[in-house]
Amino acid sequence: MSTGVRSLEEATVAGRRVLLRADLNVPLRYGRVADDTRIARLIPTIRALAKKNARVIICSHFGRPKGKRRPEMSLAPLAPALAAALGRPVRFAEDCVGETAVRAAKALADGEVLLLENTRFHPGEEANDPAFAAALAKLAEIFVNDAFSVSHRAHASTEGVARLLPSYAGREMQAELAALDAALGHPARPVGAIVGGAKVSTKLDLLGNLSRKVDFLMIGGAMANTFLAAGGIAVGRSLEEQDLHAEAQAILAQAKAKGCEVLLPDDAMVAAALEPGTDARVVPIAAVPPEMMILDVGPATIARFEARLHELRTLVWNGPVGAFETPPFAAGTITLARAVARATTAGRLCSVAGGGDTVAALNFAGLADQLTYVSAAGGAFLEWLEGKTLPGVAVLQTG
Repeated sequence: MSTGVRSLEEATVAGRRVLLRADLNVPLRYGRVADDTRIARLIPTIRALAKKNARVIICSHFGRPKGKRRPEMSLAPLAPALAAALGRPVRFAEDCVGETAVRAAKALADGEVLLLENTRFHPGEEANDPAFAAALAKLAEIFVNDAFSVSHRAHASTEGVARLLPSYAGREMQAELAALDAALGHPARPVGAIVGGAKVSTKLDLLGNLSRKVDFLMIGGAMANTFLAAGGIAVGRSLEEQDLHAEAQAILAQAKAKGCEVLLPDDAMVAAALEPGTDARVVPIAAVPPEMMILDVGPATIARFEARLHELRTLVWNGPVGAFETPPFAAGTITLARAVARATTAGRLCSVAGGGDTVAALNFAGLADQLTYVSAAGGAFLEWLEGKTLPGVAVLQTG
């Protein structure tokens, strides 16, 4: 599937220095990688480049050092982790620009790999400073971006350097763009979306864009409370945003005008406190006791959502539909995840999910590998679903 960006296969890399923008902002505990998902997804691109005898120079940010060198945010611990995953040595340079980086880059032989120090140790990175971008470009002859997760930011290492070198998308970037195109660009219909999470305020653009593009919009989580309250339903002590009732009604009106059916909860699991093992019960959505909070969708809602899933060919999922981290409020999210996984593995559904809480919920359920694609991109995934232009992607486009 064409994704509209220049692919790795179009690049001639043998014997040439390739600057590879990765996202190695991974969790570390006691100097060791605690979650290697992003490393694992980067490996195919590094291997493809090294196999073609490229001289691979990896750059990435780590944490928020705010333009200052902070030893605890060094990328040095990532070099052995990358080497172990690759099965080949990975050199480390103690800076990402300047003479230290230039010497390290020029010392590479064909097929060798170098990891540069944290790009955010320099204020020019986040400022997309032309001089800093030029210093990065000086290290290489070709640029490859395989960090979709940070491509919503116009930084020097995502957007600036791509304007100075022949630039291409890496394997993971290509996979992400292909999945998003299948989900919203050119989806098999009917197409639906599950949107959950805590607040409508953080997902106004997302809901607005999805209501124009999908056939069914299933809303759960605490954000559903705002829609329910906007429709005159008492939600007890549940989290809801009173100042967004008008926006919620506007989204429902827009969805109706576009022929998008919006499904809100019919029943809910409620409790007086969000605590493990608390006394919880299921009530109709119109009968939430004033002293209770809605903490998960109920069985009738799950059944209704599942029935819609059987009609769909494509599904986008962002946000859990309940407080899944706290038993017994994981039932709704896990039951829906199992239904999505079954339909996907049976070949009936193209399922694309993303967002930190969504990924955590799918991992919690042990089902992340049974969906078509699960994005670890966070903010970039959300902005794409909102219909926004991502600077780090736009600069790679062929049109």
